[in-house]
Amino acid sequence: MDSKQILDREFLEIRSRILDVASSLDRIQRADSDVSNDPRMQKLTEALQIVLTDDPHRAEKIQMLFSRQYDEHWKDQFSLPSTN
Repeated sequence: MDSKQILDREFLEIRSRILDVASSLDRIQRADSDVSNDPRMQKLTEALQIVLTDDPHRAEKIQMLFSRQYDEHWKDQFSLPSTN
């Protein structure tokens, strides 16, 4: 399948997702408080900047942006029993 065929197949879905993101950001901006210093908002802004690049690994970079660093003691942090 070539790029045009993929675009033909996915255009409406992509457009819908972009509209969803834009409407969410509009609601946040119109609300009473300022969240520009909120780390989550900063991550969303950074993710949008990644989307606008031509990097072929955008999805991976965005996934890593929203992921936690691996911690071998993660079960302790969430009070989960060890299976050792």
